[in-house]
Amino acid sequence: MRFAPCTSTTSRSTNATGKPSLPGTGQPSTKPLLDKLGVKPGDRIAVLGLDDPDFLGELGARTRDISRGRPKAGSALIFVLVEHRDGLDRVASLRRYLKPAGAIWVIRPKGTPDIKELDVIEAGKRAGLVDNKIASFSEGLSAMRLVIPIALR
Repeated sequence: MRFAPCTSTTSRSTNATGKPSLPGTGQPSTKPLLDKLGVKPGDRIAVLGLDDPDFLGELGARTRDISRGRPKAGSALIFVLVEHRDGLDRVASLRRYLKPAGAIWVIRPKGTPDIKELDVIEAGKRAGLVDNKIASFSEGLSAMRLVIPIALR
């Protein structure tokens, strides 16, 4: 799947227009997508089900340790596209590939009844993960970060 790059923000806050904004400012974020997602140079990254050449190209410029299809043990970040709530069961099986402070980013379509934010939160809880950030991945996709609770790391 290929999607237009995101021009909006990472936040649970909204401005007066109802669009996402930086917390406390009402202004859209200008932070690059990979920075919003926490991708650091040299990170071990896994990308599952997401075939976006622009995103993959940006990732490749930031780190060479990228796996597709199956994550490697000790992954810092796992990006998984889930288009329907039925696909959220795979989140639990991905946890074992994370390094303790790593994260699973669940990428989902915006504005569809097939998968909602609450579905992702509940799947995270079932996997022993907590949600702690939301990002607009693209114009058509939203992302939610799931992490291992600090007390369990």
